Amino acid sequence: MPPNASKIAQLDNQFSDDRVLQGYLERLLPDNVLNDVRPDLEALGEKAGGELYDLQLSDRTSRPELTQWDATGNRIDHVELTDSWKRAIEVAAEHGIIATAYEREHGKYSRVHQMAKAYLFTPSTDMIGFLMATTDGAVRTLLDLGQPRDTAEAVQHFLSRDPESIWTCGQWRTEQAGGTDLSRIKTRAVPNDDGTWSLHGRKWFTSSSAANAALVLAHPERPGKSAENGESNHDELGLFYVPIRENPDTPPNEGIGVNRIKENLGARKIPVSEIRLDGAKALPLETRHGTRYLTPMVEIARVWNAVMATGFMRRGLALARDFSRKREAFGTPIIEKPLHYDTLASLQSTMEGAFHLTFRTVELLGELEAGELDDDGVQLLRALTPIVKLLTAKQSVQVIGEVVEAFGGAGYVEETGIPLLLRDVHALTIWEGTTNVMSLIALQSLRRERRLKAIRNELNRCREAVESPVLVQAVESAQSAFRSAVMWLAESLEESPDATEAGARRFAMTIGKSLELALLARHAQWAMPREGNRAVAVVEHFATQGIDDIAARRTYDARMLGQDSTAQSLFRS
Repeated sequence: MPPNASKIAQLDNQFSDDRVLQGYLERLLPDNVLNDVRPDLEALGEKAGGELYDLQLSDRTSRPELTQWDATGNRIDHVELTDSWKRAIEVAAEHGIIATAYEREHGKYSRVHQMAKAYLFTPSTDMIGFLMATTDGAVRTLLDLGQPRDTAEAVQHFLSRDPESIWTCGQWRTEQAGGTDLSRIKTRAVPNDDGTWSLHGRKWFTSSSAANAALVLAHPERPGKSAENGESNHDELGLFYVPIRENPDTPPNEGIGVNRIKENLGARKIPVSEIRLDGAKALPLETRHGTRYLTPMVEIARVWNAVMATGFMRRGLALARDFSRKREAFGTPIIEKPLHYDTLASLQSTMEGAFHLTFRTVELLGELEAGELDDDGVQLLRALTPIVKLLTAKQSVQVIGEVVEAFGGAGYVEETGIPLLLRDVHALTIWEGTTNVMSLIALQSLRRERRLKAIRNELNRCREAVESPVLVQAVESAQSAFRSAVMWLAESLEESPDATEAGARRFAMTIGKSLELALLARHAQWAMPREGNRAVAVVEHFATQGIDDIAARRTYDARMLGQDSTAQSLFRS
C-alpha cells in the first residue's frame, strides 16, 4: 500500500462478518435458495473486505481525468476512469451485480440476492453504485418498453457477466435550472428522416460521461412549441436512448461533448460532467410522455440509494468496532468503555432499522417483477420507495458522522480513508431527490387512501407476528406513531396547503421510523431463539431514539424563523 494510505482498521469477509445480513437471509430464503446464493455472497464479501477495500485506499487520491484534445488538435473528450472504478466494473460483471435481478434464477428472491450483493459491494467501490443503479433502471425501462428498435443488443451488454463486454448506462436529466422541475428542461429533439432524432442542449449534471449509453429527457420539436422560449410542459417530454460509445477507449459519438468534469464534495471517482448535445443521434423511446416511462428507472435508483446508505452504515460500524478493539485509553480498549459501546449500540440499532426497511422494499420489488405482488403490495411498494430513500440517506449521514468521531483525530485524517465515507454519504441525500423533494413526493403519494391502508396493513402484519410482550409494545408504539402521522395529515389538510407542506418531512420520517421499528420487532421475534436477549435489545434501543416526529408547529413561526425575518417584515410583504 502506498505511503498516502493507512489502514487504520481491518475488515474481515464482509458477508461472513455480517450477522444482520446472514440472519435476514436465513429468515427469508428457502433453504435451497440460501444454499445457492451463499457461496456467491461469501466470495463477494471476501473481495469487498480485501482486494476492493485495499484498492479503494491505495487509489484514494486519484480522480477521473478528461482529455478534450489529442496531440493533433482533434476533439476527443476522453474520460479516463480510476483504477478502482475499472476494477469495480469488472467485479460487477463477474458477480452479475445487474444481471442477477434479470436472470431471475431464484424467482421473486432474485432482487434480494442482487441487492445483498450491492450492499456488500458498493461501500468498497467509490460510489459506483450510482452507475450500477442507472444501468439497472435503464434495463428495466427498456424491457418494459419491449426493447424498442436497436436497443436489444444494448440490454444484453448491460446484463453481461463478461468484463470485456459489459456496458453501463447513465441518466441525463438535470439541466442548469435544476433537476426536480422537469418543466424547465430546454434540451430539444429534432426528428431525422431515418427515424432517429438529433438532440440539442446541455445537461448540467450527468451521472457518468464515461458510460456507453444514456437515457435522456428532451422536448420533441413540434409546431408552435419551443423549449428555448420557456414554453415547456414536463408531460410532453420525450425519452430517448443515446448511444455514447461501444468501447471505453474511444471518443463519444458525434454530437456529444464533455465540457468538464465537476469537482464534488464526495463521490469523486464518478466523472460527473456537463454534457453538450449538438446533434447527438438518439433513438426515440417515447416522444410525448417520457417522464412516465422513466419512472421505473428512478424508482429502482432510489431503492439502490437506500441499499447503498445501509451498506455504508454497516461499513462504518465494522471499521469503528475493529478500531475500538485495538485503541486503548487509560489501559483499556475503548470498546470496553460504557459510553463508547452505548454510542455504538445506538448506531447499530439505527443501521438495523434501515436495513430491514430497505430490504422489505427490495422484497416487494422482487415480488412485483416476478408477477407475485397483489394490489396491496403494489401500493405498499409505491408508498415505501420515497420514504426509504429519504430516511436511510439521512440516517447514513448521522451514523457516519458519529463513526468519524469514534476514531477521534484519526477519523479526521484523510489518509485513513474515514473522511471519504462521510463525504460520500452526503451524495445519498441529494442524488435522485433531496430529503425535502422526497418528503413532498411521499406526502403526495400518501394522500391516496390505498397507500395509507397498505402501510397500516403492514404494521398489522408485524403486530400479528410478535408474541413477546416487549416486542408487542414496540409494534404498538409504531402503530401509535403512524396514527399520529395520519391524524396530523388530516388536520393539516384542513388548515392550509402551507401547513401540510411545512410538515412533510416530519410526516415522512415518522412513517418511515414507525415501519423500521415494527419490522425490527418482527425480525426479533424470529431471532430470539437464536440470539436471545440481543434480538430484543436492538428493538428497545431503536425505540428509545424516538420515532414520532409529529409536533404542533405554527407555519407562520416556521416562515419567520426560516427566512430570519420579523413579524413586521412579514406583514409588509
